[in-house]
Amino acid sequence: MDPKLVSSHRVLAPAAGASSGALRLPGETPPPDAWPRVDEHLVEPESAAREEEVRGRRVVAMPASPPHAERHFGLDYVLGPRIAEGYVAATDLLTRVGPRSNFATDTCIRRVGVDPSTGARWLEELAFEVVNEQSLADINERAEDLSERGVRRLVAIFVKAGEVREWEPQQRRWRVLPPEGELRDPTLHQPLKIRALLDAAAADDAVAEALVAKGNPVIGKVQAEVLRRSIERVCDRLEIPTSAEQRATLEGMSAEALEELHDRLLLERRWP
Repeated sequence: MDPKLVSSHRVLAPAAGASSGALRLPGETPPPDAWPRVDEHLVEPESAAREEEVRGRRVVAMPASPPHAERHFGLDYVLGPRIAEGYVAATDLLTRVGPRSNFATDTCIRRVGVDPSTGARWLEELAFEVVNEQSLADINERAEDLSERGVRRLVAIFVKAGEVREWEPQQRRWRVLPPEGELRDPTLHQPLKIRALLDAAAADDAVAEALVAKGNPVIGKVQAEVLRRSIERVCDRLEIPTSAEQRATLEGMSAEALEELHDRLLLERRWP
């Protein structure tokens, strides 16, 4: 969502450029007791006011315009099948980011369960923002606060520029990620091509690849059926006799076993 300032009311906020939390080195993980719990909110989650708080400024997250909304949907689409075991993804998850900040990223990934050091849910590790109408100053403030809170990585899709960038806490700036590169992270069970965050066709390919790698049973059935038909064609072309028993055996074989059999039939030109 693209937050918009809707009120002049301000809580005492730090001076420009100041940290919203305790002074520490960029990228340094804060101790659990240095911050409020992630679910200790300054604003009411899911309220009609749709309010957030950024460094003491009360803002409202307005409904998105088509470019933002469409890219956000695409982001969730490609991430869904890639979430690693033990992690969970969420959209618009409200987080107490700092003493004066309480806002949501567009999409984030965190560990499943509760952080025993705080008794609250785990802080997000990998977060994503879709930037369309937001000012650079606004997204920079959010990136700084998220990094200082302990969010390990923040990636943003800059819609108008057609770029994917990652926040670098030490330099306090965005680094453009190469479109032909990959995003690798422990929260993802398979690398994600950067192009898939920008292009619908690449997104479809990325989802299909992820489902195959994940061993999706529906995809597995399709693969197995394609391999059975290919084996039948190989046998017909090479005139390899096939009994009813052998055809019945094919029905119970996995895709991996069928692929191995297919290769052996081509090599040996007979049933193994």
